[in-house]
Amino acid sequence: MSRSETPEKTELAAEASTSTSTRSPKYGDDPDSALDAQAALVMQKGLLDDIIDGIQLGVVTIVIISLLFIAIFAGSLPTVFPVTQPIYDFVFSIPEFVASIPEYAAMVKDGFPTSLDEVMLLASAFPGWLAELLHTLPYKEFVLALSWANYLWETHLDIRQRDRLHEVRRPQAISSFISRQAYIEANAYGLDQSSLALIQKLFDQLTNTAIIVYDMVPMLWAIVGAGMEAYLGFGAEYEITQSLLFLMAASLVSSVISLPFTLYSTFVVEKRHGFNKQTIGIFFSDMVKSYALATFLGGPLIAAFLWIVTKTGSQFYLYVWALMSGAQILFILIYPTFIQPLFNKFDPLPEGELRTSIEALALRLNFPLKKLYVVDGSKRSGHSNAYVTGFSNSKKIVVYDTLIEQCATDEIVAIIGHELGHWKKNHLLRMMVAAQVQIFMLFFAFGSFVGEEAMYASFGMDTMPTIIGFIFFQYLYDPLSNVLRFGINLLSRLHEFDADAFSKKLGFGGALASGLIKIHVENKSNLNPDPLYSTYHYSHPPLVERLNAIWDPNVAPKTE
Repeated sequence: MSRSETPEKTELAAEASTSTSTRSPKYGDDPDSALDAQAALVMQKGLLDDIIDGIQLGVVTIVIISLLFIAIFAGSLPTVFPVTQPIYDFVFSIPEFVASIPEYAAMVKDGFPTSLDEVMLLASAFPGWLAELLHTLPYKEFVLALSWANYLWETHLDIRQRDRLHEVRRPQAISSFISRQAYIEANAYGLDQSSLALIQKLFDQLTNTAIIVYDMVPMLWAIVGAGMEAYLGFGAEYEITQSLLFLMAASLVSSVISLPFTLYSTFVVEKRHGFNKQTIGIFFSDMVKSYALATFLGGPLIAAFLWIVTKTGSQFYLYVWALMSGAQILFILIYPTFIQPLFNKFDPLPEGELRTSIEALALRLNFPLKKLYVVDGSKRSGHSNAYVTGFSNSKKIVVYDTLIEQCATDEIVAIIGHELGHWKKNHLLRMMVAAQVQIFMLFFAFGSFVGEEAMYASFGMDTMPTIIGFIFFQYLYDPLSNVLRFGINLLSRLHEFDADAFSKKLGFGGALASGLIKIHVENKSNLNPDPLYSTYHYSHPPLVERLNAIWDPNVAPKTE
């Protein structure tokens, strides 16, 4: 056994050896006619892939032709082809900008404060500079540019990931413990998800662009206001009432627009790959329940937010932050007890080896376990999960019935050990603090925009309702939100490694590794993600990274 191998790793490799003994020249694995046919479908690039390739080729061709025209016609290009003036100006501004970088750097260096007095002077001048910038910013054009830049970036990542999903040869890193069939099935599932996501994201981007360009937000606001006055007798002075009715209308329109994609995802993609278990009745029942909960829980919260902004002046963000923080804690408290039971059935985990093992683990760690549930996740989906919830000395452990079907007892206990690692290491508290920082930054930044008349006017509003300003502001805030989300994902991935190490130190390393492999295989998770895609999107590390960390000989398991 090599130094990098562990007993559990060797055992998993031995289990998979029968499926990797020979390799076919075409697909790189055991020859099997049924799998070869499925592999051929995964490798095959369809119409969507052809469109993607065509667009990429078209962009490259346009860039090359543009550069050739610029090189041939040089300064006379705008005269010969006036339509190329913007491209010409942009290309020829690049050398000028690059040449000016040293000058700007010197200006920054000379203007950099070197004393406390200079820092205070710069700080006092900043509000005026920011106010002037906000007065003159072309908001609509700026938002459209940011929106399309973000869409193109994320589509680029999606295409990189899609190329990975077309692969049928298992990477060497996973070939010893992932069967060929499992790898091909996971990629087939991923491709179906990718196809739907690419189409839906393009549709959403075009829809959002139309909403911004054609001032549909002000249009809906006016329609709601006219209806409120006609049927309720309330005028424009009832801004909070109009705001709530506007959000209900906007949510309803959004749900109707996205419904075809949701139905296709649930009853075609998920069903095709064996995951969807719910009926059309359950689907729409869940939708109605979700809409009702959003109305009855979200409505008062939004009304309170709007009232605070109106009544508390320029420092409203402190009070809103306190409101939202309290609401977040309250939601965590009531969700497992009052909300989730509306959608799933929770029963005490039956007496037996699994219950005894989990209770023994909780006792070993002094975990204040009050209730141990099994939830009927299989009523809706074949996906599996387990989690720990509750505050203080009233903790609950919830295991999905699908997880019990998929994994052995020792593997489930190892997974619960991972979840208890999150509790022991205070990961939930850290994530809550990170969320509070995000909430504070959001509303603090909104304070600079809520009264900015230029922003409202740019999007077609002739009044300045707070909720509309918040919607417009979120368009601007999205890039920073993506950066913060990336940071939260990095923190979450560190927590997952930490919780895995905790479970291993309890003596569950081998069971945790085999359990993670089963979960990924059964859920048809992405087994070979693109590194850039996973780094940007994933809140959990890829399977290979987690297994490598578990099998790391420097993290020795405890045996007592």
